[in-house]
Amino acid sequence: MTAANIKAGTLVRIARGAIALGVLLAPVAAHAVSKADVETQFQAWLQRDLWPEASEAGVSQKAFKAAFDGVRLNWDLPDLVPPGAAPKKEQKQSQAEFSSPGAYFSEKRLQGLAASGRTLASTHAATLRKVERTYGVPGEIILAVWGRESGFGRADIPHPAVEVLATKAFMSTRKDMFRRELIAALHIIDGGDRAPAQLKGSWAGAMGQPQFMPTSYLKYAVDFDGDGVRDIWNSVPDSLASIANYLREKGWEPGRGWGYEVRIPEGVSCAQEGPDLAKPIGEWASAGIERISGKGFSKTEGRASGMMLVPAGRHGPEFIVTPNFYVIKEYNNSDLYALFIGNLADRIAYGNGPFQGGWGDVGKMMRSDVLAMQKALVAKGYDVGKVDGLPGYKTRRSLGDWQSKSGLAPTCYPDVTLKARLR
Repeated sequence: MTAANIKAGTLVRIARGAIALGVLLAPVAAHAVSKADVETQFQAWLQRDLWPEASEAGVSQKAFKAAFDGVRLNWDLPDLVPPGAAPKKEQKQSQAEFSSPGAYFSEKRLQGLAASGRTLASTHAATLRKVERTYGVPGEIILAVWGRESGFGRADIPHPAVEVLATKAFMSTRKDMFRRELIAALHIIDGGDRAPAQLKGSWAGAMGQPQFMPTSYLKYAVDFDGDGVRDIWNSVPDSLASIANYLREKGWEPGRGWGYEVRIPEGVSCAQEGPDLAKPIGEWASAGIERISGKGFSKTEGRASGMMLVPAGRHGPEFIVTPNFYVIKEYNNSDLYALFIGNLADRIAYGNGPFQGGWGDVGKMMRSDVLAMQKALVAKGYDVGKVDGLPGYKTRRSLGDWQSKSGLAPTCYPDVTLKARLR
């Protein structure tokens, strides 16, 4: 085979992918990405790659053409990897949401959201009662999610969702996920709920007051005001009911809250947290765990399932949470997010304040340091969950167990004093 034939065969194989089409239409040097050339590749990708998939998924050509009329790449979005460019190397980082828990709970912000939430609880009392009866989710939880996600619908969420999703489906670090969401957005347009220009979302593609991704909209959004449209952008009843429906479908247990701040005695190991170590709350209480409010657990709750949660180990507030806590995490897979929602809901419903347990002096470790500790624990036979430098509950309890076996007082949270010991 000649060199010319080999080269031609290679180009044919490359042409089967999205980037390949761009290479044929407008070659881009790997070391110098031209936005104009990438835009040409993007337009070719829409027609020759995305359209066949959308058509096969049942999207009409009319909806597809309307959705992409005038759409161009949004180069201001984060996490983009244009064709011909190398992905950015992951840098050492210390993410506040995971390694500095206390910073997540801005008291000023929580007080403001709680005050607005109590006012809106009165304003929308009739709607909330109806939503609670229909879905079994407490109104304060719905309000807390609404407030956290979009400032009770007041936040400016201006980005054209199709533009965002298409840009990320074409050249982000998570192309496959955004491609699925883009196809879902096309179904929303095709179904008539929104015109393309009305489909507004965040820079990540989450839409409307509940901040639903398009796949969640299709599964969980509801028309609660009876106008025939599932309008999570402008309708408060639709937004509140859609949040409640989402939580119900994810497994919300009616009649139960999210959890309790507690005090865990020194003699009770902090290495017992996690949804897989659930036990009746009465058993936790028998071990000496008490609600920090001083109130006892009801008989019903005593028989029901509960899980230990120590998001900062012994360096922060301690909790017994219900399965509903993990339902809230379905909205955003973060312990701190679910605690924020729970605390905000309690402020709205009962006038509560901040958690009484103080957040200790933690959060100064680099993610790479935590990653090294996780690898050391794995080498010792521990299950730390994802080895990603983030101290999730499996990492925390594994660390606590290792500390105990090493003759150390278990803290269940990584800190600089353990770096040299855990190798």
